[in-house]
Amino acid sequence: MKTNKVPRIIKINEVDDFVISCVFNNGEYRIIDFRNLFKKWSGEDIDQLKEAEVFQKVILENGTLTWPEIRKKITLKSGRTFDVAYDLSPSVLFEESEINEEEEARLNVGPMLKKARKEAGLTQDELAAKIGTTKHYLSRIENNKSDIEVRTLRRIVEVGLGKRLAIIDLDLLIKVDSSF
Repeated sequence: MKTNKVPRIIKINEVDDFVISCVFNNGEYRIIDFRNLFKKWSGEDIDQLKEAEVFQKVILENGTLTWPEIRKKITLKSGRTFDVAYDLSPSVLFEESEINEEEEARLNVGPMLKKARKEAGLTQDELAAKIGTTKHYLSRIENNKSDIEVRTLRRIVEVGLGKRLAIIDLDLLIKVDSSF
């Protein structure tokens, strides 16, 4: 994980069989394969999750996966009890999940920038000098070792490469327009 934030799920992308594709608050697209977790975990709640019809009714609530149909009782030290929906710790889900390589590759900006730089006939040193950054930083971006802010991306494309960056809402398609 890239930050010290407590992991939280911010979006469920897809529920397919017992596999959930989701986005965490650090921006990572991750896959949680419950078929593997069912082999590790046991208990009455987990047994209920193994029912496909129940599993499919997962919702996102309070930054984690919740199954409203599965109920559990929580008793406070005061003796007061609550009936709540079954949920799982987002930290555990993060640790038990894997990066969704397919989703992560969709916005693979680094290689696109490297290709555009080479097509423009520029070295990393030359491009870095044009946009006021370092060759090291450009190398990290081109190799997907560093995240890039939109402002920096725009500066590289428009100032450094002499092209125009357009973000178009066709499922948020990003394209580089050479007619600047």
